[in-house]
Amino acid sequence: MGTVIFLPQSVLIVSNRQKNKQSVFTRMAVIKALEKIKEEDFRKQFSCPPNSPETKCEVQDIQCLHSPLYVAGRYNKYSRTLPQTPWVIDGERKMESSVEELISEHLLAVSRAGGLNFSSSGREDVDVRTLGNGRPFAIELLNPHRATFTKEEIKNLQQTINKSSDKIKVRDLQIVTREAMVHMKEGEEGKTKCYNALIWTEKAIQTSDIEFINNIKEFKIDQKTPLRVLHRRPLAVRPRVIHTMRAEFLDEHHFRLYLKTQAGTYIKEFVHGDFGRTKPNLCNLMSTVTDILELDVESVDVDWPPAIED
Repeated sequence: MGTVIFLPQSVLIVSNRQKNKQSVFTRMAVIKALEKIKEEDFRKQFSCPPNSPETKCEVQDIQCLHSPLYVAGRYNKYSRTLPQTPWVIDGERKMESSVEELISEHLLAVSRAGGLNFSSSGREDVDVRTLGNGRPFAIELLNPHRATFTKEEIKNLQQTINKSSDKIKVRDLQIVTREAMVHMKEGEEGKTKCYNALIWTEKAIQTSDIEFINNIKEFKIDQKTPLRVLHRRPLAVRPRVIHTMRAEFLDEHHFRLYLKTQAGTYIKEFVHGDFGRTKPNLCNLMSTVTDILELDVESVDVDWPPAIED
């Protein structure tokens, strides 16, 4: 059953739709617009109570759409040349595929959906691997022509996805409700994530030069929006906490750094300092120039979606 809402022409609803959606009036956009209208302005456009209509409604078009289907799981990313979502800059595609596409192409095929929305618990850079139990994700399949699947069919679909590419792997694939998807995002900044980084130092080091790192606990830093994401994130200073660190000596210019941090911490910027935009940083701690050569996400500590036995 649909809802019909009439708005005065003075109300403009601008909806920045994602790549898989058309620019349309949505229920949520209308509700938000109505909340912003002052009562006196509304009464200028409409009488209260409303006048009886003088003309009959005429049906111009009827569309029948199936309610969305929600699919969730966890993914591992093993490639350092694979973005999480399609990477398009100024209309030009930069990478041939993405995590989103490698997963969703199979979901679209079996559900015959008209589009999709992909979301996840954070995101990794194109050159970062996601290991361990993987990163939670959810996909909203829009207007699916098939919306009912057995557990065995979902299990087979997961196997199909995993056989299709060696760049990713999916686990715990399952049908979820829209309400359940909030678990992936709620309290996100209070969650923790673990990383493994390969560090280079300009100054030659010995094991004794990095041992102090193992004793650092609950280390507070301030991160101004990194230069590399400033085009898509607002300028702000975000306080973050690095809960623990552990250093493993490799040679006189390299060591492994294992970190457990507050979700949302920019690891690369903590290592190289981002021209002083992250304070304090590893360069400050070690009194030398440091940089990051490789980064892996070891775990994303979000207890969702529920694990599924193989």
